[in-house]
Amino acid sequence: MDQAHKAEIVKRALTAGIINDPQWLHRLDEPMPAWAVIDMLVKLLEKLDPPYETYD
Repeated sequence: MDQAHKAEIVKRALTAGIINDPQWLHRLDEPMPAWAVIDMLVKLLEKLDPPYETYD
């Protein structure tokens, strides 16, 4: 995968709020720590299925 495609993926994740550290744009070939991947997945799940809140 080329650098431009990787950068576009990171930009889309930043815009969507899935990740919040723009430094990933400068570390496209570095592995992510497990906690960062899990945090990203939890944020994605919350966006797809937000916690139930009553409107009382």
